[in-house]
Amino acid sequence: MNLKALLGVAILGMSSITEAFWRMECRGSTGVARMDPIVEFNKISGHAHAVHGSSGFGLSATYDDLINGDCTSCAVKQDKSAYWTPAMYFLDAATGEYSPVPQVGGMLAYYLIRGDNVTAYPPGFQMVAGSNYRREYTVGDPFSPDPPQSSWAGLKQTGQSDLEQRAVGFNCLNYHAPAEASLFRHYMPNKTYTDAHCPDGLRLELMFPSCWNGELDSEDHKSHVAYPDLVGNGNCPKTHTQRLITMFFETIWDTNAAQFKGKSGSFVMSNGDRTGFGYHGDFMTGWDPAFLQEAIDTCTNDSGELTDCGLFTSNGPLLSEGQQRECKFNTPAVLTAENCIAKTMTELPGGIQIQDGPESATPPGGSLDQPTGLIGGGVGNNRPATTTPSRTPSTTVLSSTVLSTTTSSSTSTSVVTPLSQIGSGGAFIEGLNSTTLPAPSTPDFAVENFPSTTTSFSSTSTSTLPTTTPAPQVTSEPGVSYEVVSTQTITNTDGLVQEIVWMQPVVYVTEDCVTTVTLPGPAPQKLKRDLDHVVQHRHNHGRRAH
Repeated sequence: MNLKALLGVAILGMSSITEAFWRMECRGSTGVARMDPIVEFNKISGHAHAVHGSSGFGLSATYDDLINGDCTSCAVKQDKSAYWTPAMYFLDAATGEYSPVPQVGGMLAYYLIRGDNVTAYPPGFQMVAGSNYRREYTVGDPFSPDPPQSSWAGLKQTGQSDLEQRAVGFNCLNYHAPAEASLFRHYMPNKTYTDAHCPDGLRLELMFPSCWNGELDSEDHKSHVAYPDLVGNGNCPKTHTQRLITMFFETIWDTNAAQFKGKSGSFVMSNGDRTGFGYHGDFMTGWDPAFLQEAIDTCTNDSGELTDCGLFTSNGPLLSEGQQRECKFNTPAVLTAENCIAKTMTELPGGIQIQDGPESATPPGGSLDQPTGLIGGGVGNNRPATTTPSRTPSTTVLSSTVLSTTTSSSTSTSVVTPLSQIGSGGAFIEGLNSTTLPAPSTPDFAVENFPSTTTSFSSTSTSTLPTTTPAPQVTSEPGVSYEVVSTQTITNTDGLVQEIVWMQPVVYVTEDCVTTVTLPGPAPQKLKRDLDHVVQHRHNHGRRAH
């Protein structure tokens, strides 16, 4: 038995949870536009989305439209699904102009086979994960790592709103340092932090609910599904007993691109969110359910590679990166005058307003989709005092009227990163494969911003990306890492070799202190840091047979 499998046994005992999965590569984007056929069917969406998958995507797209699309921007030609999330922009503090942040390598959609009797998505199934208007984090301190999952129930943190907030992640990428675990950080770090510590960009992550009540959709596009009590695994609520395949989105944005270096400003999602708490995503199936069910039943390799699934290769070939990039949706006439990826813009597409919270963002109708509350400062980006456009988002029902452009330049930029320059994916890390604290080169959470000095950093994104990681490890306590102390092998009389691993858990505790830092200027200023203090609680684990 190899070490990875042995560690899983040592932690989980004889758990029936499988680690099989595949990583759907969608290297091409079909387009960026204000369309959302789930939430705003046949209407112009309030904000822009980066879309991947079927060319049949549109303002009023349905399952039939997707499966009849001419192409897909994903590697498996049978996947005519549509995947979309808000696009990311950079707001230049000096000019007040917005620029699109380049997307690196398209997106990855992980299909994680977790739970028993996993069911394929039926025709017409669609769902939304995350909350567009959320601007606060209500599940404890957003700047501290999550408590061990085994304590969530005792802390009364297994409600759907709690789990939804923990299903969002912002991973700081530095390929020369140990990788952060997936869903480790639930807020979007500011530009000061990303400039200093994330030379290879930000990976935005989103886990979708996998428990189902049998309905194709619901009024809020979320109530027909639910999270299991550990977000990505665990037990389903009694109201949603059927288990769907678990969907997980990864999208990398090049926040360290050359055009942003040396500039003061902030990164903002197209829905006007700089906190990250309002990150969300949409999924509309475009699979033939029999084909997808066969993939669930037979693609049980733990590598995640599409080439390791005979169903995909025998019904292939897999589409090349170039073929994936060529696939585009048809922009409706009502949106042709609006360029959501123009080089510079005077406002976000649709005139969407930046709303930093902590109260929920206000949609055009003025209602809120959740209770409001307060959080501490330090979330989000370096925010200029006046950055809110005056115009509200358009949600007008379609007509023949062409929208006026919101861009100050009609020149668009399309940054294409060859696949050879990025990893093949597989950055999904949940357990023992990764560190559960910030990488050694990064400070801890909640470091307040230095007074702006607009320093130009020389780091680049040309470093080699990590190799594909193994299947996600399912652990009951992701906030605790385990160190192997010793191993022991025992040969039974029937020749069966058993290997016993003795491990100790390492529990991380964060302590606060205040350090006075003298800066050039008329007076010293204080910088509040949360300094990591590692306390090791050593316990001997008993022998587990396997």
